[in-house]
Amino acid sequence: MIPVMIPMLGEEEAQAAADAVRSGWVAQGPRVAQFEKEFAAAVGAGHGVAVSSCTTGLHLALVVNDIKPGDEVIVPSLSFIATANAVRYVGATPIFADVDLATGNLTVETVDAVRTERTRAVIAVHQGGVPFDTVALRKAAEGWGLALVEDAACAAGSTAYGQPAGTGAAIAAWSFHPRKLITTGEGGMVTVDDPELAVRLRRLREHGMNVSAADRHASKQPVLEAYLETAYNYRMTDIQAAVGLVQLTRLAGLVEQRRAFAARYQELLADIDGLVPVRDPAYGQSNFQSFWVLLDGFRVSRDEVLTELAAKGVSARRGIMAAHLEPAYADVTPVALPVTERITQESLILPLHHKLTEDDQDHIVGVLRELAGR
Repeated sequence: MIPVMIPMLGEEEAQAAADAVRSGWVAQGPRVAQFEKEFAAAVGAGHGVAVSSCTTGLHLALVVNDIKPGDEVIVPSLSFIATANAVRYVGATPIFADVDLATGNLTVETVDAVRTERTRAVIAVHQGGVPFDTVALRKAAEGWGLALVEDAACAAGSTAYGQPAGTGAAIAAWSFHPRKLITTGEGGMVTVDDPELAVRLRRLREHGMNVSAADRHASKQPVLEAYLETAYNYRMTDIQAAVGLVQLTRLAGLVEQRRAFAARYQELLADIDGLVPVRDPAYGQSNFQSFWVLLDGFRVSRDEVLTELAAKGVSARRGIMAAHLEPAYADVTPVALPVTERITQESLILPLHHKLTEDDQDHIVGVLRELAGR
């Protein structure tokens, strides 16, 4: 079976994790601090704050933007459900907006269509690694007086307007889940440019303490910490950070390889009627964390395509989920999201990973070509 994704993990990661264990410092410590610094530099941000997941990072991003019950936060329904869930964590109301058909991302127009006097923030997703139009949406959010939180879970290695996707973001949350290009098993990062905001985020992830556990243990004098606000335990371990530091050295090569495979997919699929592969937007480049294909008048339904691919040894996936169609959001007032529903119901994600071969791609495309001829 050709898997849809395989994380790139090797002996270097195993050795780094073992070294962290042998050091005796396995909780949040010096490796986390180093990973924060190096990751922030890689994505074009001033400061990194390591957390336990991208989901907890999104939660903290809303907390520091003072989003409260009664507030509305615009989110794409077309995203992993964590994007909408984070809004509910702070007691606010998620308002679903539609997306652009080509990129799967929010636009100025789709956000403006659902904006109200209660809107306080927008969470915009770089969907599947395809960057949203950062210049347009950041400018619009500023003009509307709204906080813009960037869900960059899939975007490490993607670029917008010639810069890393995180460059210029007021606040962005990133994921290191195994489905992402680089992984720490679980884990995430929040990036900001404001140093004071970084200080508060570090405090919030560690129970609200005014001095970190690492600094407290490193002190040669007794330290009596204070707890300045109700906060959380959203820390990353040094074992995870050790793996992350090795993974970060692989990022550029992984992006280059994935973009090459994506370009080959696009070439092979170009003459098959009814299939529209994802492509770079005009303003940026994707890391192709996910390579999806939209069915546009294809002769066979999406679910039949998935079934046939599985029968021929290919593990593909349904398109990106739509939160508003899930039972957890059945209580949300229905809104018209035609593009979202089309993408989630008529697209599929094809295998793309470092162990993929050209023979694998030829086989996958051969199955699709056979289906197109039915």
